[in-house]
Amino acid sequence: MLDYAAYVGLFNTGDDEEVIRRFYADDCVMLSASGARHGKQGLREFLAWAHDGVREVIRPQAVISDERLLFAEVDMDFHASKERPDFPFGPMFPGDLITVKFFASYRLDDHGKIVELKTMVWPPEQGVSKLPRLGAHASQIAAFRAYGAAFSAADFVRWPKFYTDDVVFSLHSFGTFEGKQAIVDFYRPVFQDIREEVIFESIEASDHHIRAVATSRFTALRDAPDCVLGPMRKGDVIIAPVIAQYTLRDGLICRIEVTRNGERGYEPAA
Repeated sequence: MLDYAAYVGLFNTGDDEEVIRRFYADDCVMLSASGARHGKQGLREFLAWAHDGVREVIRPQAVISDERLLFAEVDMDFHASKERPDFPFGPMFPGDLITVKFFASYRLDDHGKIVELKTMVWPPEQGVSKLPRLGAHASQIAAFRAYGAAFSAADFVRWPKFYTDDVVFSLHSFGTFEGKQAIVDFYRPVFQDIREEVIFESIEASDHHIRAVATSRFTALRDAPDCVLGPMRKGDVIIAPVIAQYTLRDGLICRIEVTRNGERGYEPAA
């Protein structure tokens, strides 16, 4: 029988290659409304396209199985970390979440490997369950990474949606900002001169708190003699290791504390 809990756990890490290696037969076939994918390479190519900049997370709702067949109703969360105008369930931008209900049957061979996967779907967001946006679940951690991608893209429509209205932001050397609008008002002029890319190195999450070890790469978009980080020329990069602590309330960030985690680096414009 298929150990579906193990399958879901591995799938939700985003390691598609290991999922294919461990759970699928060499002659597997995936059948869906968009067509058929044959063999491990066909499945590999499909997942590489589907998961390009999108983390897909399975949340099983009902599972029935015997020795050769497993049927699952799942709510599938898709979290975008890059722009995907071609995404099959609708255009996505960093920070976006789409949830889709899937019905999937997994047919097994004599060795317990998946030899046939059939899927069908409902329209996006129809009849699905929802988690709080952030927390300890794999989908909520994927949402946090998508939040970082939206922030890195300077998308003022999306990244503030992860905050409560009364969020408090304490930033080393720059003070404390109270309220979502105060944070937006601080970053809007800053992001006219520079772009901050946040690279998460480790994330520890519970339903109430997230601790992230990260590196912020600040790249000057133009000559910025009055930049808050100090004078920068177009193309200059400042690298800052940080530790960010996030307090959560009802799945949204209500407090942020960012402190340095080492010395800043500098890469001059070429």
